[in-house]
Amino acid sequence: MPTILAIESSCDDTSAAVLVNGDMRANVVATQQVHEQYGGVVPELASRAHQQHVVPVVEAALKKAGVSKHDLDAVAFTQGPGLLGSLLVGGMFAKTLALALGKPLIAVNHMRAHILAHFIEEPRPQFPFLCLTVSGGHTQLVVVRSALEMEIIGQTTDDAAGEAFDKTAKLLGLPYPGGPHLDKLARQGNPTRFPLPVGTMPGYDFSFSGLKTAVLYFIRKETAQNPDFVQENLADLCASIQHTIIQTLLRQLRRAAADQNLTQVALAGGVAANSGLRQALQDEAAAQNWQVFIPAFQYCTDNAAMVAITAQFQYEAGDFATQLVSSDPRLKLA
Repeated sequence: MPTILAIESSCDDTSAAVLVNGDMRANVVATQQVHEQYGGVVPELASRAHQQHVVPVVEAALKKAGVSKHDLDAVAFTQGPGLLGSLLVGGMFAKTLALALGKPLIAVNHMRAHILAHFIEEPRPQFPFLCLTVSGGHTQLVVVRSALEMEIIGQTTDDAAGEAFDKTAKLLGLPYPGGPHLDKLARQGNPTRFPLPVGTMPGYDFSFSGLKTAVLYFIRKETAQNPDFVQENLADLCASIQHTIIQTLLRQLRRAAADQNLTQVALAGGVAANSGLRQALQDEAAAQNWQVFIPAFQYCTDNAAMVAITAQFQYEAGDFATQLVSSDPRLKLA
């Protein structure tokens, strides 16, 4: 198997990983704290931070893996989707390094990488399987027929699940990023205390914008009567919001699994780190007789290890890129 250096820079995490003979020797991630004061990712600041982090992160990954850059068989990078400025930093670094070393270049789809993160370590699903991919920018139901053949059968028509977590958390006054804070508080609350609308869409699509609006109006109404309503009921509000988002996801997942006759179900993306969603999926699996696969926490959020394992599949298929390849912030999962 090849020795691959992979670089991930689609949003605000700079990451480099080294895969040697199928063994993930290193997965180094540098996070960016600068965005906290703005309540969200600032694209220009993200791309500048990537420029500062990419060289030390790659050096750290190679050192941890005990690999020289001359030992590499290929250099991989995230082509898209993501923030254009961030993608350009990782892409240009990878292209330059591959050209200087005379090594093959592999362009990886970020969403495909989230799905194939399940193959970094055991247990691994068998093809075909159904994957629910949930992140800050995407919510997709994907039938995975092989490592390079995937079909999106459902996706969000507006906000993504991660975006719904972060935006409703912001309405509650929680710090950025709101999703993890909401998840933590939800463990202490009553998930059925405040009934909220579960988005219903035709087919297997999702919608979360209605939930955000419902939470906004509900809080506005209650705080008009009691200014301390949010603080007095924070845990129950968090639990009710999380419960509603999870039920929206599971409703479509349940229908898709039945219609596609698939019992192997996988969860991927940054929101896969949410403890409530992980537990709800395990409970649903017991009821539906599914076999569930969820990557380790470090492989759920953006990381280069998932890019490396995807690049290995593409290497074996001879799927290489030229120096003319461009970063694509709206790259589709083909």
